[in-house]
Amino acid sequence: MKPLILRLDISGMPVTWIPWQDAVSLYCRDMVGWTAGDETFTFHGGNSRLTGLRSSISINSIIAIKHSRNHKHVYRNVPPLTNRELFLRDAHICMYCGNDSGRGGALTRDHVIPISRGGKDRWSNVVTACRSCNTRKGNKTPDEAKMSLLAVPYVPNWAEYLALSNRKILADQMEFLKTRFSGRKMPFHKQ
Repeated sequence: MKPLILRLDISGMPVTWIPWQDAVSLYCRDMVGWTAGDETFTFHGGNSRLTGLRSSISINSIIAIKHSRNHKHVYRNVPPLTNRELFLRDAHICMYCGNDSGRGGALTRDHVIPISRGGKDRWSNVVTACRSCNTRKGNKTPDEAKMSLLAVPYVPNWAEYLALSNRKILADQMEFLKTRFSGRKMPFHKQ
């Protein structure tokens, strides 16, 4: 199984992950402005009736598209908030007690300021919490519940979001994305 290709706009800003088939199509339509990364993949097509030679195309793991008008809005919008990316942002650790609750369903999304009290369901107001801490905190703020946060919730930028949303990032793709990270440290990592 081939990994996803990192699609950039012509200025080098990360836009999205695309399947290799879409990347091949962009190459064939001469829409690739430039490429980056060390990884390349070669795909073979059919044999030419005229020459009998088999066609092939090589694509890079990171491609910049000449005309990316469909994705210009990406940089102004907040990445979609899902539990999967939230738990990855918070390293699968409860942001109240610090326990590693693993990936077995013991984690929950906690609203720092509860929705019933005017809080919003936004990156900047949610953290990963174990079921026990979420239940103990209930409909209170962390101060009212006498539970301090181990890290301040933040909105990941697009490069950080793309890193969170792909499980099989190639080393060259991760290095490229890291150059666009905001400089924040990930919230908390157990040693």
